[in-house]
Amino acid sequence: MDGEQRYIGVAERRARLALRQRLAPAARATSPQEVADALVALHGSDPATVYLAVGARLADPSETVAATDRALYGDDRSLVRMHGMRHTVFVFPTALTAVVHASTGLAVAARERATLVKNMAKAGAPDATWLKEVEESTLAALGRLGQATAAELAREEPRLREQFVYAAGKSYEGLHSVSTRLLKVLGVEGKVVRGRPLGSWTSSQFRWALAPEHPELDTAEAQAELLRHWLTACGPATEADLKWWTGWRVTDVRRALAAIGARAVSLDEGTGYVVDADLDPVPAPDEPWAALLPALDPTAMGWQERDWYLAPDLRPALFDRSGNVGPTVWWDGRVVGGWAQRPDGEIVWRILDGKGVGRDAETAIAAEAERLRAWVGATRVTPRFRTPVEKGLAG
Repeated sequence: MDGEQRYIGVAERRARLALRQRLAPAARATSPQEVADALVALHGSDPATVYLAVGARLADPSETVAATDRALYGDDRSLVRMHGMRHTVFVFPTALTAVVHASTGLAVAARERATLVKNMAKAGAPDATWLKEVEESTLAALGRLGQATAAELAREEPRLREQFVYAAGKSYEGLHSVSTRLLKVLGVEGKVVRGRPLGSWTSSQFRWALAPEHPELDTAEAQAELLRHWLTACGPATEADLKWWTGWRVTDVRRALAAIGARAVSLDEGTGYVVDADLDPVPAPDEPWAALLPALDPTAMGWQERDWYLAPDLRPALFDRSGNVGPTVWWDGRVVGGWAQRPDGEIVWRILDGKGVGRDAETAIAAEAERLRAWVGATRVTPRFRTPVEKGLAG
């Protein structure tokens, strides 16, 4: 990471975003797997986000739902929905399962299990030995059933219905079943993953499935590998971006940067990093481009420092109070507005930053809105995290 630093300006960063995030028309993908490989991770806490993020990046989005279902739930399971960075659910390429688990899940998993055992003991519930027996029985039942809801698993293992007071004395105290807490712990531990939803692709109710088998990797090596994947897709990024996206300690970020031989570059906000072979200039796409990206889209949420593609004065309208981005309208590498779907299915949008957004831009944005409406069809999509512009447009 030593030596003279090359400057990468806003225009080149937006060019990299357009091409590597599969947003410019010439860079669009042919399959959900290709999208996931390019982005590394798709936010999965809102089920609709995955499909909308994929559809925005496919050359032909008409098969978005069917193709994404096959990738997530078909025989090949090339994509998997599991806990990852910052204790958040993402969709990853299945080949990264071991890397994600070792790099981000192990430390969180140890804390989650200890917290569960502690809270059960405080509530007078059975001990860790009992919990381990229930866990083994539950995993065996899931192996027999293939996929199952928590209720279906409780019919196989009735002890999952046991209830106890969780977080007694805290503001979030509540009566929880063993199944609720245990399945969450098993998810963080990489033993189970989210399976097929009970309803349509927008449903937040889902089944559980056993996690794909994967080797146990060294944590430091896995962190280096995950960071290499993400910097390839999203570099350059600052140390603050990397710490925020991974949820790691700054010492872990610096160790991983050194392990992959990352190169320092100069950005408007300070020092950034790219992978070793990524110092060559990246030309802009041949034509300006428009995109309608969903709430929690990995491009809009990809960096902590976002001024190079998102004007600070737009944030109150486009983010909720917890920092979750809503649906965004993009023009040529920057966020210029927001969009929503009305109850009758119409896709509506509003420009919030009109600088450089002329008639050609509005025509291209309208075409993207129609492209989205065509493949979403009769399905109605309401983001899990509502934002001021989205709520206002939805009516």
